Amino acid sequence: MKDAGYEVAVFGGDGTGPEVVREGLKVLAALGENGPAPWHPTEYPGGGQYYLKAGKEWEPAAEEAAHRADAILLGAVGWPGATLPNGDIAGRALVLGLREGLDLYANVRPCRLYPGVTHRISGEYRTVWDPKNVDMVIVRENTEDLYTPARGRLTRGGETEVAVDTRLITRKGAERVIRYAFELARARARGAPEDGVRRVTCVDKANVLEGCRFFRETFDRVGQEYSEIPRDYAYVDAFTQWLVRNPEHYNVVVAPNMMGDIITDLAAVLQGGMGFASGGNIGSAHGMFEPVHGSAPKYAGKNQVNPFATFFAVEQMLRWLGDRHADRRLTGQADRLESAVARTLARGAAKTYDQGGSVSTSAAGDLVAAAVRGEAR
Repeated sequence: MKDAGYEVAVFGGDGTGPEVVREGLKVLAALGENGPAPWHPTEYPGGGQYYLKAGKEWEPAAEEAAHRADAILLGAVGWPGATLPNGDIAGRALVLGLREGLDLYANVRPCRLYPGVTHRISGEYRTVWDPKNVDMVIVRENTEDLYTPARGRLTRGGETEVAVDTRLITRKGAERVIRYAFELARARARGAPEDGVRRVTCVDKANVLEGCRFFRETFDRVGQEYSEIPRDYAYVDAFTQWLVRNPEHYNVVVAPNMMGDIITDLAAVLQGGMGFASGGNIGSAHGMFEPVHGSAPKYAGKNQVNPFATFFAVEQMLRWLGDRHADRRLTGQADRLESAVARTLARGAAKTYDQGGSVSTSAAGDLVAAAVRGEAR
């Protein structure tokens, strides 16, 4: 526990990012009203829009703050027309740059469906999955695979003839993210909804790809250290339909970077859409937390987007800090926030446009802040 409190570097970023982060900070402030808050958030500019304005993705002071902070809260990055000279999106430094620079090797995506949340299927808002059947965490390797800069083009006479992306799976990268998944399964008391088993499922394409064979071999080797935790396996193509058909089977899922990137967005459908999906980028010494819905430029400035993913990101951040520093103040506040969010959702009082409602971003934040304080609106 840090008596001086925890420094949180906050980047609203682009588009709707600053809007949802504003609500996350509102709720964080409500949590701290009953006494001195053990966290100190400081906001910094950065991202694609900042690049268009200033000619750089962020200021050196912001980068330094991100590297020394106890945790990072990120809104979103990416803006139309904001592109670096090498073709990458401007704002990359705030996401991929920090993942690489801080070695945030595990991308941790909780997928839980709360009562009161519907799904938009075939253009209609429905209750498809029973909330008690959707409660898993997908752990994705976050620093290698197809996202490494081992790529290039062969251009002759001004025309691109070949483009190559090289997939890298390393022993170190696979081993540590797989171990993280087993440790998480060991810590999760509930297990899979269908039977309470704390299994870990390895998702890959080991029947075709050599890198996936190596990932699965590493999964088996590391898994032997956790003999009490059953190992489960799925090829990624089959997993996509099992995930939708039988989500209650899954507890903790681990996958290489690219495949994990795809299946986590599919899993977001189970929990009501991207407006409820948060992610933690976790390393040995640093953590960055974000709603994963992107900057959504067409909704920017309209006060419409769903801020609940940001509330879950704040909860995830507090829980990670509390566990890392053995600080029960923070884990207690994370529990308090989760309870407030669950009560608000169950009442159906904060349905934003993506849920078929008309509640604004700021009004949803007001409702959750009131629930944190024990008020009802």
